[in-house]
Amino acid sequence: MTLQQLITASRSYRSFDRSAELSRAQLTAFVECARRAPSSRNLQVLKFRLVNAPVECAALLPHTRWAGLLPDLQLPPAGHEPAAYIVICSDLRLAPNPAPFQRDVGICAQSILLAATEAGFGGCMIGSFSPDGARDVLKLPEFLLPELILALGKPDETVRLTLPAPDGSVAYYRENGVHMVPKRPLDELIL
Repeated sequence: MTLQQLITASRSYRSFDRSAELSRAQLTAFVECARRAPSSRNLQVLKFRLVNAPVECAALLPHTRWAGLLPDLQLPPAGHEPAAYIVICSDLRLAPNPAPFQRDVGICAQSILLAATEAGFGGCMIGSFSPDGARDVLKLPEFLLPELILALGKPDETVRLTLPAPDGSVAYYRENGVHMVPKRPLDELIL
């Protein structure tokens, strides 16, 4: 798969085949890709909490909020929850002010999701969650600040890229059970 194909296949999936599990070794391999990614000032302030035990996954889910533009849908659907999560945290001992390292969070998240896609899995970056709830459920020490949650599993939904609506809207939507993601055309992006 070319890099462009890999990036196109790496979508925000919100429904998963629960029969496909992710092992700690697989999650560790995904984090290894993030470990090798660039880091602001090379401080490497991010830590990764791997979550694949069913009881922990179930306890973390209520602290997440999915697909804010689709409030009438329960996502993930019951019985189609992620098989695992990786919680990206800032280590406040290394960076008391984590704001300058937000780029690192995105770089690591994308690296992990591309590795997951290459391995036949998929995921969703969840920025809307309760950091305190995640910290409590996962028994994280106070010096670890949850920044982003990556939900991971074997996608069992179709996500399709499309053009923006005639009015220019790029809001994602569902159409006949397919998750439609409008992307602006390239000629609108290049200055």
